[in-house]
Amino acid sequence: MKKYIMIAAVLISSVVMAQNKQPKLEAVGDMVKVTYLHDNGQVQQQGYYKNGKLEGQWVSFDDKGNKVAVAEYNNGQKVGTWLHWNEAAISQVSYSNNRIASVRNIKKDNLVNVD
Repeated sequence: MKKYIMIAAVLISSVVMAQNKQPKLEAVGDMVKVTYLHDNGQVQQQGYYKNGKLEGQWVSFDDKGNKVAVAEYNNGQKVGTWLHWNEAAISQVSYSNNRIASVRNIKKDNLVNVD
């Protein structure tokens, strides 16, 4: 399963890097907020750079605006728990020392809606 999560992360990164469109850049304190867009104008990915390295929370969306992933970076290193959504499940990928420490999949059927 770790292999599939890593492949998904690489594919998401590849899609972002392969874009011909220029990202929107915005200065936020000592960081730069970057927004990449899908061809239809919807936000594809949004996050921050600090000193040229990924920093803080990065969020990815599909072309309909649905959230598909949330990631955390610290000084360019993968940290914390990343979440990946698909039609059937939510995957929680925990990172330690920039490496996958654990992967947990939760089927959407097992989720409880709390209002």
